[in-house]
Amino acid sequence: MMQGLPSYYDYNNIVSSQVQPSVYHVERTGLNRYFERYLLQKAMSVFEFKVPESWNLNYFLYVLYCWGYIAVINTDQFGIIPQACGLKGYNVMYQPTNVTVSNPLIRGGIRTPEIGTECSLIRLQPDYGGVLDIVQYYANLMALAAATASTNMMNSKLSYVFGAKSKSFAETFKKMLDKVASGQPAVVTDPKLFGPDGTPLWTTFSQNLRENYIAGDVLADLKKVEQAFCTEVGIPNANTDKRERLITDEVNANNFETRSLATGWMRSLKEGIDMTNRLFGDIISVDWSEEIRNFNKEGGADGAGETDDTGSV
Repeated sequence: MMQGLPSYYDYNNIVSSQVQPSVYHVERTGLNRYFERYLLQKAMSVFEFKVPESWNLNYFLYVLYCWGYIAVINTDQFGIIPQACGLKGYNVMYQPTNVTVSNPLIRGGIRTPEIGTECSLIRLQPDYGGVLDIVQYYANLMALAAATASTNMMNSKLSYVFGAKSKSFAETFKKMLDKVASGQPAVVTDPKLFGPDGTPLWTTFSQNLRENYIAGDVLADLKKVEQAFCTEVGIPNANTDKRERLITDEVNANNFETRSLATGWMRSLKEGIDMTNRLFGDIISVDWSEEIRNFNKEGGADGAGETDDTGSV
C-alpha cells in the first residue's frame, strides 16, 4: 500500500524537473521510505486491539491505518473476518450505506453488504481518512534533515586545501599527507618543499570546521520533528530541549495537545467496534497501549486516566 513506481531517483528527477525546478528530492527515496515505515509503526502503537485468534492482526492494522477504515463481514467459508473494502451509497446524512468487498477467495467474489445490519465498518478518523498523509509529511521532513546531517558530516572531513606550483610538488604533498593521515609519528619529505630559510613553499586554505559544522543542530531538529509527530498522533513526549525550564502549565498544555487528536480517533474506533460487537457478539476491543496507560496512571495527563466515553472498548 506504500509502494511507489519501480523507478530510481534519477528517473524521478528527470520526470519531475519537467514541471518544477531541480531541487533536493526526498520523496520516493529509500531514506524517505525508511522513515515512513518507522513513523507508521509508531502511529500504530497508540492503541492496543484484541481481536479473534483467526484474524491476522497485521492485516487488520495496516488496512485500518493506511486505508482509514475496514469492514467486518460474515462469510460461509471463513466465518466473521475483517476485509479491506470500498464505500458505496449514501443516506440522508451523506454517510455511506454499504461496503464493497472484492476478494476472489470469498464465495461470490464481490459483496456489497449493508453497514449496520449485514456488516460493520470500523474507521480510524471521522472523515474516513488514514494516517499516511501525516506519516508522509513528517517522513519527508525527517528524511531531509537526515540527508542534510550526513552531507554536512561528509563535508566536514576536509580540513586543508594545498596549492602547489608543479605536478611533482603536488605528488609530494599527497605522499606527505598520506603518511600524516596514517598516524606516523615522524614524516620525512623532500627538502625542495622548503625555502633556504625553512619556510614552506606552499599555500593552504583552511576551513573553519567548527563554524560550518551544523550536523549536531540538524540532528536535534530531527528529534524535534519526531516529537512533533508523536504529539500529533497521541504518543506522550516532553520538550526535552527545554525540560529544565518547563512549568506545570506547559506540561499540561502539551499533554492536552498530545491527546486531542488521538481522543477523536478513539471515539471513531469505539463507534465501529460497538457496531461490530452488536452484530457479531463481543469479539473485538480497543484500549490505549500499555505505555500510554502507564503514563496516564503516573499523572502524565490531567484526567487522562479517568474513564469516559473515550476510554477503552
